[in-house]
Amino acid sequence: MPAGSVAVKERHQPMVLVDTAGLSEEEWLAYRRKGIGGSDVAALLGISPWRTARDLFYDKLNIAVVEDHEDNWVALEMGNLLEPLVAKIFQHQTGYKIYQIKKMFQHPEYLWMLADVDYFVELPDGSTAILEIKTTNYNAKDNWWLNGEETIPAYYECQGRHYMAVMDVDRCFFCCLYGNNAQECIIRDMRRDLAYEDEMIFLEQDFWENHVLTRTPPPYTEDGDLVIESVRRYTGPADKEAPTVTLDLSLTAKLMRFLQLQEQKKGAEAGNKKIEEDMKRLKAAIIAKMGKSCKAICQQDGVNYTVTYNPIRTPGIDKDNLKRLKLDHPDIYEQYVTVSVSRRFVVKCDGEAA
Repeated sequence: MPAGSVAVKERHQPMVLVDTAGLSEEEWLAYRRKGIGGSDVAALLGISPWRTARDLFYDKLNIAVVEDHEDNWVALEMGNLLEPLVAKIFQHQTGYKIYQIKKMFQHPEYLWMLADVDYFVELPDGSTAILEIKTTNYNAKDNWWLNGEETIPAYYECQGRHYMAVMDVDRCFFCCLYGNNAQECIIRDMRRDLAYEDEMIFLEQDFWENHVLTRTPPPYTEDGDLVIESVRRYTGPADKEAPTVTLDLSLTAKLMRFLQLQEQKKGAEAGNKKIEEDMKRLKAAIIAKMGKSCKAICQQDGVNYTVTYNPIRTPGIDKDNLKRLKLDHPDIYEQYVTVSVSRRFVVKCDGEAA
């Protein structure tokens, strides 16, 4: 019977994959690569704000990034440091007893389903729930409301539902701190949804068996900016010596649609987000195919098209100050200036093909 069957679920006891208390970070990450964890599910489903399904695929195969600026390392570190405090706030506000189990758990039937839970909750009726700790900034707290109603962001909901499936528990709490006092803390209570769970397990199984185990990269389907960032991280900087890429029929069709939207944008209202997002998504698909290459070609209706995606070197400090520094102190300029590299996407039509 495939994962995702609508048959009534029997209760199960999760297995212990490993005791995590004495693991180094490298060892812990190696165990995480043995399956799909709760924090992986949003990327797998294409709803993560931070990474793509392709990023997750690379991570499971332990394919290292080529470029990683780690711009969000402070936020990640703050989340780790504040976790015990947020858990204490939850316990104080609810009166529920919480505790940790330093183990990585595994579903007894779907062995690729793993769970490393933040905290467990002992409820008054004797049952057990899961507690996931989150931190965010003040401006992002609105993600916990939808049309004035309390909600759980979809990218966190799937994490909680994954844990409930692995641990076979029926309740999951989220506690999210967005300020510097106990009143600036959001608590959400989620009950198990077996229909959601069935579909989630089906999609997880497809990702694991048809992509990770076969080493077949999943397609990029996410927001254009996420895709472009993923390509940058895993292919590295542009290589002007890399061979020209020939776009296949599918990507040629995307390029034609990109050009159509480019024309529509000229006559549309400034800041038309729908057109801009569609253009980003189409452009990202082509950029993903190009990788390190700076040039791609294709032909449509007897017309040759050339796509260039060349690096642009941009000084990393204020331009006026940079000019003064270069004029007054050229030796210091050469020693200390920081230069970032971006790329410019251009399509050129050469007229009728021979």
